[in-house]
Amino acid sequence: MSLVSFDDFKKIEIRAGKILSAEKIPDTDKLIRLSVDFAEHDEAGQPKPRQIVSGIATYFPDPQKLVGRTCMFVTNLEPRTIRGHESNGMLFAVSDEAGHFSLLEPNDSIAPGTVAK
Repeated sequence: MSLVSFDDFKKIEIRAGKILSAEKIPDTDKLIRLSVDFAEHDEAGQPKPRQIVSGIATYFPDPQKLVGRTCMFVTNLEPRTIRGHESNGMLFAVSDEAGHFSLLEPNDSIAPGTVAK
């Protein structure tokens, strides 16, 4: 395990995001493309969801079960292209060797866009 300085940790932006849509990326085993609401808007004031690509399809054979859930994401990573799909963040999730899996989900009172402090 490598240690991260507190100053580096403070640079990470963690936000709640509501999953608007989820679909398996064809010809991949693990990838799901999510459209996530972080309460961001474009120049015209229109909602601007982000695309996040996550390797969680093994745990969600029916990606539609993700729609409507609010989860925690790292939102200030540089965009990354994964199998030809741009990802603009990273979903927080944990799994263990026994196959247990969990998304990091705040309680219902936390609105999309809320920044962790």
